[in-house]
Amino acid sequence: MKGDSYAPVSENIIKETSLIININGRHYTNVITFLGKQEKELVVGHLFSQGIINRAKDIKSLTINNRVADVTLRKNIIKKLIKNKIKSTLKITKEDVFNCVRAVLKSEIFAKTEAVHSAGLFLRGKKPVAIAEDIGRHHALDKVIGAALLQGIPLNETVVASTGRMASEMVVKICRAGIPIIATKAAVTDRGAALADKYGVTLIGFVRDAGTTMNTDMSVRVFKEAGMKIYSHAQRVLCE
Repeated sequence: MKGDSYAPVSENIIKETSLIININGRHYTNVITFLGKQEKELVVGHLFSQGIINRAKDIKSLTINNRVADVTLRKNIIKKLIKNKIKSTLKITKEDVFNCVRAVLKSEIFAKTEAVHSAGLFLRGKKPVAIAEDIGRHHALDKVIGAALLQGIPLNETVVASTGRMASEMVVKICRAGIPIIATKAAVTDRGAALADKYGVTLIGFVRDAGTTMNTDMSVRVFKEAGMKIYSHAQRVLCE
């Protein structure tokens, strides 16, 4: 629609698909995603985030065919609960924070469809471990956690960046992974901030570069200055 008239247009619309996950021959869940990218990482990260596995080696076999993931687990997996604060000596600069968020904003799929969230994991806040996109912010996060587990990356030395809101269910996944620093361009909820503080996670929201734009119902807002808000454990971000 333009003005008071309608006209047909060609539009890029993302294809939403259900990935079925079976565990030891039984149906476990259906994950809404778009297929073709990082399916193995998604399954591994999702099972880890849900407490089904504690490490990638807990999976004896994993095959994905025709939108069905068949997982066989090793025996005697003991579910580990989040009990203690995350221990990490990792410290990063403010520029590291901006760079991590900049990296997850470079999504070609988002540029074409505006239908995905992105997440990224960065070793010591600098070297990209994985960057992923998905329809939901939760599954983009699962993908990068799964990638790190498959690569044997020490998660307590990483920073996770996201385009999505940091509510409690997102922060719980990150706490379970032992990731000490979260940075997102989006907002933070009260329970998300409380959980981050309780478990020793540095939670940074509203990470915006100067010139960043935000679409509202009636206009486009342009941020004149770069900024961020640190909600918990700010000592990990160096003021340089």
